[in-house]
Amino acid sequence: MELIKKYFPEITTIQEKQFAELYNLYIDWNSKINVISRKDIENLYEHHVLHSLGISKVIRFKAGSSIMDVGTGGGFPGIPLAILFPDVSFHLIDSIGKKITVAKAVADAIGLQNTSFRHGRAEEEKGFFDFVVSRAVMPLENLVKTVKKNIAKKQQNALPNGIICLKGGELEREILPFRNIALTYPLETYFSEDYFSAKKAVYIPLA
Repeated sequence: MELIKKYFPEITTIQEKQFAELYNLYIDWNSKINVISRKDIENLYEHHVLHSLGISKVIRFKAGSSIMDVGTGGGFPGIPLAILFPDVSFHLIDSIGKKITVAKAVADAIGLQNTSFRHGRAEEEKGFFDFVVSRAVMPLENLVKTVKKNIAKKQQNALPNGIICLKGGELEREILPFRNIALTYPLETYFSEDYFSAKKAVYIPLA
């Protein structure tokens, strides 16, 4: 939790309480439904919450924006972002029902009012969103093909509408089809922990 306050000292008392509550909620749910690696749960704030918030270093979503989190699993990056941006709507989707059950239960427990959830495949989603976010749910080319239909035409943010994906490792080949438009943000620029040394946020405009 101190990590969150270190990098986001401006959070309100309510947001701080919501972030703090995540640990016990995920510990409890993870004992019933494995949404985070058992070995990794102790690193919840660094590897999952702070990692998710790396997207906020790429863009500060404007109030009234709508975001879809594809392959959210237990709620990442959607739930941390929904806490950080209470005036932005987040739609979390995953094809595995029990993972959506966990994400919805966590959101309800901390009192999030700006989240909606869907058990299903992104291919089936018909809504429109300013941005689609994800954490390495599928190769970028597949993700673009899947969600391009969901990107709203109307612009209201500092960056054109599109995809912001959290990725790790070597990305040159994966980014190749989008080399003329994609922007890559190394997270080690923003977070000093070793975990982020090979982690990146990739933005691809689609509007």
